[in-house]
Amino acid sequence: MSIPGRARPASFVDSVWRVMLRIGFQFARVWWHIRRPHHEGALVAIYVGPMLLLVKSSYRREWNLPGGSIDPGETPYAAALREIEEEIGLSSHSLIPAGGARGVWDGRSDTVHFFELHLDSMPELRLDNREIVDARLASPEELRSIALTEAAAAYCHRA
Repeated sequence: MSIPGRARPASFVDSVWRVMLRIGFQFARVWWHIRRPHHEGALVAIYVGPMLLLVKSSYRREWNLPGGSIDPGETPYAAALREIEEEIGLSSHSLIPAGGARGVWDGRSDTVHFFELHLDSMPELRLDNREIVDARLASPEELRSIALTEAAAAYCHRA
């Protein structure tokens, strides 16, 4: 289910950012395949009733959960809170730890910490239109037919 009114129209500057993010991500993936660095991230599964909120980044084909990299000295919990604020404009929520997963994704060894947030109603989202360009709610049945990032799929298969 698409979420109406969640993003402002893309400006020229937004479009330039999107192109740069796509190009940068492709170069980073090549570098990661060569170097095989370790990466640590945090993703947040946001449930509105039984529906799961998915986000679409400008540089990936697959849908993902809101989240991203853990900065040096940052806890996974703090990273998850920071990322949902940066990516979709949600703040001041209490997250529930929901385990983690490890894998080699996008050419790097990845450890992802999962958190959950359960909401009664859909909050107003604020997408930046540069990194995050779309959001949708998906039912458990719909998740089987949606292309997800490997980390998001790891969460959904275990949840």
